[in-house]
Amino acid sequence: MFGNERSMLTRVVPVARFISRRLRAVRQVHGDGDGDGDGEGRLHFHKSKGQHILINPRILDTIVRKSAINPTDTVLEIGPGTGNLTIKLLEAAHKVVAFEIDHRMVQVLVKRALRQGLNDKLRVIKKDAVKALFPRFDLVVANIPYQISSPLVMKLVYGATPFRSATLLLQKEFAQRLVANPGDSEFSRLSVNVKLLADVELVMNVSKRDFLPSPKVDSSVVIIRPKPQVPNVDLREWRAFTSNCFNNRYKTLGATFKNKRKVFELLKISNENDKASSHKGDDAEDEVGFTSFKEKIIGVLRTGEFEDKRPAKLSIEELLHLLSLFNQAGIYFSNHGHLKREDRFDDADE
Repeated sequence: MFGNERSMLTRVVPVARFISRRLRAVRQVHGDGDGDGDGEGRLHFHKSKGQHILINPRILDTIVRKSAINPTDTVLEIGPGTGNLTIKLLEAAHKVVAFEIDHRMVQVLVKRALRQGLNDKLRVIKKDAVKALFPRFDLVVANIPYQISSPLVMKLVYGATPFRSATLLLQKEFAQRLVANPGDSEFSRLSVNVKLLADVELVMNVSKRDFLPSPKVDSSVVIIRPKPQVPNVDLREWRAFTSNCFNNRYKTLGATFKNKRKVFELLKISNENDKASSHKGDDAEDEVGFTSFKEKIIGVLRTGEFEDKRPAKLSIEELLHLLSLFNQAGIYFSNHGHLKREDRFDDADE
């Protein structure tokens, strides 16, 4: 009996010590004697909503330092949570605009900023950052919930608001897709869409143990810097083109674009865009038009030597060249019109 009790104690004590260390870490970050001064200690974090609070002061300091914040900068933060990162941003920047939809987090954040005498530099917007219009800002620094990583990154990169850089803490697997190069196993449509308009730098990896509550996987910090000069390409056309190419990134382009359903789909789109098209007629019944259009697609692929190539191994320059060849031949992937601010990417764009 006593032996079992001693065995149980040996298992419980390390867990208790671990919890104690976690609480000390939270209090250290919050600068709080009891950890409950602002109500944070009583909060319940929802993992399903991506509420994982970064509590490692060293990582927080590194994120702020790598962001290269100027005293005149306005920083955009998405999902500030209880403000561990926000307070450090307020100390470094002229102003912080924080998007937070959880009113409990907002209450804690505002109280902490007030206690530090920084509340006049903080503006909290209680809206969904993916759907709302962004005000003017210079930098983005944020710990992004995984559920909105893709649409949010695309909104920043393809959005109408110019910015200098975005320092983002993301799930490691997602960050690896952002920095992947042609031929890498992680190289995807997300990779080419982001790198068309921006450069991405991997700063550091962050252990899941540095969060409260701990997520299931590790994270990474990346910096996205918009390119000063970008290719002259219709962004909506590019978006539709990469969707077609990367629907099965390991299939050859010849196999993808010879597919009967794909040919009919592109024939319809191209006819709508090209009023002078020689392939007019009922898309589904005009076999002559269908055959002629399919031969045109194959001709483009063979002319550019793309027929046996796979999109996962093509550079952005090669993909741009292929898209140009298609368009020159009267083959289009979307209705004409440049990408508008309200057009956003969703999970399918990964």
